[in-house]
Amino acid sequence: MSKLKLLLTWLFGLFMLGAGINHLIKPAFYNPFIPEWMPALAVNYLVGCFEAAIGLGLLLPKFRRIAAIANLLLMIFFLPFHLADVFKANPAIGSHLLAYIRLPIQFVFIYWAWFIIPKVK
Repeated sequence: MSKLKLLLTWLFGLFMLGAGINHLIKPAFYNPFIPEWMPALAVNYLVGCFEAAIGLGLLLPKFRRIAAIANLLLMIFFLPFHLADVFKANPAIGSHLLAYIRLPIQFVFIYWAWFIIPKVK
């Protein structure tokens, strides 16, 4: 693995670990992003644990490939929620401008998640 790829893997791993822990510590912060028909607290804890596990997996070479693939799938899974936010009367992220900015960032996260997947030897 190149030094750049390793650095990007560690950055994404730390980001995901932090986001996962934040879901567990401050679940109310994420409630506006969760559709009303979903149980917010359960979703927060589930996503938080999943994100933290992915983050930790990205930091550990033994689990890096499976964590990177799970990370890519999670980033793709989040895309429709960010897209829906653009069309809401009151976007969860705060404003339509922020929702428009956030949407292409999700594509960056998807590409980044794909880029750091280790190749099979």
